[in-house]
Amino acid sequence: MHIPLDAQPEQLERLAALQRAVAEVCNALAPIVRETRCWNRVGLHHLAYRSLRERFPQVGSQMVCNAIYSVSRTCRLLFQHPQSPFNVARHPDKPLPLLQFQPSLPVYFDRHTLSVKVGQLSMYTLDGRMKFQLNLTDADVQRFKENKLREIVLIQTPDGYRLSFTFADPQAGEDEGADASLDASGDLPEYVLVSEDSPSPHPTAETAQSASM
Repeated sequence: MHIPLDAQPEQLERLAALQRAVAEVCNALAPIVRETRCWNRVGLHHLAYRSLRERFPQVGSQMVCNAIYSVSRTCRLLFQHPQSPFNVARHPDKPLPLLQFQPSLPVYFDRHTLSVKVGQLSMYTLDGRMKFQLNLTDADVQRFKENKLREIVLIQTPDGYRLSFTFADPQAGEDEGADASLDASGDLPEYVLVSEDSPSPHPTAETAQSASM
């Protein structure tokens, strides 16, 4: 389900500022992935959450968690998708590339950072909640009530911003539904740059080590 946001210029700037901040969090996490070869969501949380919260206090605890999810999800696509040129199963001894997330990256929300009520949507930003009028059909309202919401993603388009809601398939298991959402073509996301330069010592490695102790 895709819902375009009728945002005013000030609201557009707030959404862009949130994107930039989340990209900074993701880019702080990317070297940890490269050095530890860990992109499991829970593992990354244990490695980096505390240091990320200290480094980016303005982003908020739950949005840091969502940024960790975003990096984990992107790495799962790049390093595990059968058609990805960076699939680690084919090159187990090759160093991981370094990912750089662009400010145009999608921003993941959850029930803590975005809520939907009849006629209104409320979403987290860096400087407080922002509300939008929301026109849902009866079928849409029923879907929110009956189906488990799996992902909420803010996406920048040439026409502005839209929210994409993905619901779990009641006929599929949780893991199956998540895997089905990966890019079937294996193409790299446009919002991620991949550098295959040889890894070099980075302060983030020390951060990761201290965060895991």
